[in-house]
Amino acid sequence: MVRMLLTRVLIALGISMPLPVSAQGGNPYDADPAARRAGAAVRTLRLRFPAGSRSNWHSHTAGQLLMVEEGLGRTQVRGEALMEMHPGQPWWTAAEVEHWHGAAPDEDVLQLTIYSGSVNWMEPVSDEVYKASPGR
Repeated sequence: MVRMLLTRVLIALGISMPLPVSAQGGNPYDADPAARRAGAAVRTLRLRFPAGSRSNWHSHTAGQLLMVEEGLGRTQVRGEALMEMHPGQPWWTAAEVEHWHGAAPDEDVLQLTIYSGSVNWMEPVSDEVYKASPGR
């Protein structure tokens, strides 16, 4: 009871406490220190695609993580099947992999995108590619 009260007071004052670390666990480490040394900033964007819209083909120099927050999305890696993206399902695209993403033909989508590095924009996605049946 006292611990909960103390935690609430500290949170209200904006003071943080270190979280306990399991004896079987370990400390996290920077898996990509070269990117930090190069000054690569991580970018986060929330993008809303109206129904029927999509990005052009593109790639990211350091990869991209997508997460649908609302609605139904579509994505495709060049040469692979078109996939549907549902809320809460993460989508990772590795560095330099050509892909596109956007909304379903009949439903808006709100996407959270996280990436660093730069984006290489390419040609528009054709209607034929966009309207293909999703695969698995």
